[in-house]
Amino acid sequence: MLLEQNSGSGYTNRTQSNGRVYIETYGCQMNVSDSEVVASILQSNGYSLTSKLDEADVILVNTCSIRDNAEERVWGRLDVFRQYKRRNPSVIVGVLGCMGERLKDSFFDKKNLVDIVAGPDAYRELPVLLRLAEEGQSGINVLLSREETYADISPVRLDKNGVSAFVSIMRGCNNMCSYCVVPYVRGAERSRDPETIVREVKELIDDGYREVTLLGQNVNSYHWTVENGGLVSFAKLLEMVAKINPTLRVRYSTSHPKDLSDEVLQTMARFGNICSHIHLPVQSGSSRILKLMNRGYTREYYMGRVEAIRRILPDCAISTDVIAGFCSETDADHRETLSLMQWANFDFAYMFKYSERPNTKAARRLPDDVPDETKARRLTEIIALQGKLSEQSKKKDVGKTFEVLIEGVSKKSDQHFYGRTSQNKVVVFPKGNSGIGDFVKVAILKSTPATLIGEMVL
Repeated sequence: MLLEQNSGSGYTNRTQSNGRVYIETYGCQMNVSDSEVVASILQSNGYSLTSKLDEADVILVNTCSIRDNAEERVWGRLDVFRQYKRRNPSVIVGVLGCMGERLKDSFFDKKNLVDIVAGPDAYRELPVLLRLAEEGQSGINVLLSREETYADISPVRLDKNGVSAFVSIMRGCNNMCSYCVVPYVRGAERSRDPETIVREVKELIDDGYREVTLLGQNVNSYHWTVENGGLVSFAKLLEMVAKINPTLRVRYSTSHPKDLSDEVLQTMARFGNICSHIHLPVQSGSSRILKLMNRGYTREYYMGRVEAIRRILPDCAISTDVIAGFCSETDADHRETLSLMQWANFDFAYMFKYSERPNTKAARRLPDDVPDETKARRLTEIIALQGKLSEQSKKKDVGKTFEVLIEGVSKKSDQHFYGRTSQNKVVVFPKGNSGIGDFVKVAILKSTPATLIGEMVL
């Protein structure tokens, strides 16, 4: 899973408004994309958006259930909003997304906490739910769909830089990893019509965007059958998007190792505007643990996929996800994870302690028997190793020159820009004469554990 995010949105509709909506988003990039769909639906129904909580008539929290601490953060925010609602009784508070799907009407058990609940496939019903709430009724829709992809909706972009955008290409997941709640809260996998994806990307280019990230729980399993019976695979979709404009950067996330094909890697090699970065979650370096996780591959298979990436895309960066302390994990299993990380030489990783999620296969059938202090120790060792690997990765870039897409002004200095290389590494450098959204050549002078430091070159 990718980094948790929290953002308010800051746009105002020029049409007459039914109310001002404040949206907070937690969780993965898919949730950010979903919030943009929600914003579009509400704007088209006469609502406006605000980035200021004290202006809000409606507060919507788009939630994540991937780990317990993600849900705890949301509960904390809902308590804050309840206090706000006591001072402003007419304000409507709603829970969207994965927590809404998982906990359903149990949100209504706590007095004055939530007025509406909507699951990931019910966002079209939000105007109806809001009208019910305005009439003093609780509203809920958590029905999962086998067809809904929101393909006909043009998302309202909630990012601030206008440079990079997310494009959802599919919804749901069929993998049923034993630890994962996603299939239960996002439903079965379904792909989006590629023509609507291409249209959305073209609209983004027309609006000045320079980079898109194609999103799915497992993008490698994307497939669409066209009218003549032909199949659009993920490799073909990548090619279609890359061909739209050679100056548009194309990224994607997330890849499942069991479905990452050589065809996808070869497509990336053929198009220079497809970024040289693959997020390839390993979760564990032990084949025994991977089997218990129901990941669908072994340690050796995963290593084979890494070798294929190194062979076909020699300059490609690889990031990963790692879970410490899964059910029955031994010190020997843990050492296998450390050794695989060392061997793969990951450029970056998201690392977590195992968090049992209710109703998953692991929760039903596998005891969470690794003590928390053992999980914490193993996670500390994983983080320490990855810190060294990430630092080494960045040091190797010192002395090289990269094309960087300028995304914004550095948080530490208003005299510096920041952007990312094709390999998804952040670079900070003096502003010069370029602007946000420009591609520039940057020579790397030095590195920190988290960032490359450079200067623009002609």
